[in-house]
Amino acid sequence: MTQPVRIAVLGETADFERRVAASPETVKKFIGLGAVVAVESGAGLASGIADADYAAAGAEVGPRASILSGAGIVLAVQAPEPASLAGVAPGARVVAMHAPAASPDRAKAYAAAGYEALAMELMPRITRAQSMDVLSSQSNLAGYKAVLDAAAEYGRAFPMMMTAAGTVSAAKVFIMGVGVAGLQAIATARRLGAQVSATDVRSATKEQIMSLGAKPIFVEAVKGIEGEGSGGYATEMSDEYKAAQAELVSSHIAKQDIVITTALIPGRAAPRLVSDAQLATMRAGSVIIDLAVEAGGNVEGAVAGEIVVKHGVKIVGHRNVPSRLAADASLLYARNLFNFLSAFWDKDTKVPVLPDDDEIVKGVRLTKDGKAVHPVLGGA
Repeated sequence: MTQPVRIAVLGETADFERRVAASPETVKKFIGLGAVVAVESGAGLASGIADADYAAAGAEVGPRASILSGAGIVLAVQAPEPASLAGVAPGARVVAMHAPAASPDRAKAYAAAGYEALAMELMPRITRAQSMDVLSSQSNLAGYKAVLDAAAEYGRAFPMMMTAAGTVSAAKVFIMGVGVAGLQAIATARRLGAQVSATDVRSATKEQIMSLGAKPIFVEAVKGIEGEGSGGYATEMSDEYKAAQAELVSSHIAKQDIVITTALIPGRAAPRLVSDAQLATMRAGSVIIDLAVEAGGNVEGAVAGEIVVKHGVKIVGHRNVPSRLAADASLLYARNLFNFLSAFWDKDTKVPVLPDDDEIVKGVRLTKDGKAVHPVLGGA
């Protein structure tokens, strides 16, 4: 009889990380597939999930050394250092966000240890993988939280209010970058009653902006990207387009109360969208939320983990914004992981079978059989 696969769920040790990689819901589902699930003590506390909740779902709960012993699958939010996985046998799968471009040596250490590293943030953006897409699920929450953070820092109301003492004008909110986070930011700011505008280098997003009731701000004289880059992300633009966009944004940004920037290019530093000179044109008391601050920042002067004031404008650079909504972020992330592994689950052997030629597997697999196999690590 085949021994059930043991799934170990780790607590997170990285700064600013409050999420967890499994929920009581996904624990039950994994057990229903025939797995044994073990959760590190205290792993879910920062997300509002008590050890007793995991135990009630059927999981073993204990210290790291205990839960890792004999594990065939390790689940985490941010990939742990391979040296911290004592007791995990070679060949085990470590499913997490590995950041291989930023931490290639760690990924290669996984190969040296014989672990199969599966990077969830590299999930292909294809229809079949939508329910597994951790970047989308987490970016959606980040866009929502960015608006709430802006409202908290902004010293005025968002909606227009007509009172006996006079009228309060609606806040003007400008969203730069209309991916998953940007679209949710538009929707949230609109729900709060703001006057919302948005821009993106991808001209195809204009209809999406309008469908949410916001005003599109686009360069018309110079051609932008008609479609999208790889995986739905934007790509670098021509110098001519950048110059035209900077001129357009400069005239628009001076009239805004709140600016939220969300632009990221995978594997590269975040593009600079707002210069110091543009900041200087904004009214004192305005707020900018830079969601790309950990990738170098869209805003000149943004500092990761800090709120700085320049020219009277608050520049907010919170780290790990999805983790600021840890309870919901964890539930969605945990479902992403379950949807990924269960899609390849073999009912007879009760383990996931990951075909080498599958598009999803090729997208997320970093290491296998002692080798780095992903192009980002120089693999085939």
